[in-house]
Amino acid sequence: MATELVGTEKILGVLPLGSGNGFAKEFGFKMNVRSLLSEIKKAESMKIDVIEINDKLCLNVAGIGLDSFFAHSFNNLKLRGFLPYVALTFKTFLQLVPFHVTLTIGGEVVVSEELFVLTIANTRQFGNNAYIAPAARPDDGVIDLILIKPFPKILGSLFIMRLFTKRITKSKYVTHIRTDKEILIQTDETRFHIDGEPVNISGKVSVKIKRDALKVLKTAGNKFITKS
Repeated sequence: MATELVGTEKILGVLPLGSGNGFAKEFGFKMNVRSLLSEIKKAESMKIDVIEINDKLCLNVAGIGLDSFFAHSFNNLKLRGFLPYVALTFKTFLQLVPFHVTLTIGGEVVVSEELFVLTIANTRQFGNNAYIAPAARPDDGVIDLILIKPFPKILGSLFIMRLFTKRITKSKYVTHIRTDKEILIQTDETRFHIDGEPVNISGKVSVKIKRDALKVLKTAGNKFITKS
């Protein structure tokens, strides 16, 4: 797994064969072996941050809410393909109910409220160019939190449009917090996801940033200003 390279001098390269490929898209990796081999020959890399969630590592995005509930349901889905994917998305959204979260940042309680979504972002998108944290960067030493409050579900299509046009944080139902301090999350909801993988976490959740913890192969399509 990619997280096993964290803290080493080895360089991560990605051949995106998944469904969302959010991390790969952000760093310009293509679904082409020749392209990847060409970038490997250049052997240029950049250092990025990694988010530590208790004893687990996150490279892209993690969180609780609609996306994590979908990840848990999708993991148990027997059918695969576009139509089952769409059907499950709508079902998860229609069944969505708020969960309560208390956020403590740097020892101070900053949020205690009901949410539909809490996203912990190192980069900008879930995948498929759905930008949940348009201002996030993987090399700035900062964690981006996106909090989506309960909203009328009739506005669902508007939220989708905002995701794909990098305007999600413009909504009055969305709060954007950026911090380099430790974040403590308290919630009764245990269904998290980390980089799209469903995980169950109970009790108090600690979120920290690990600076320059992973080397990633530079590509011509890299969306970030790179550093060595």
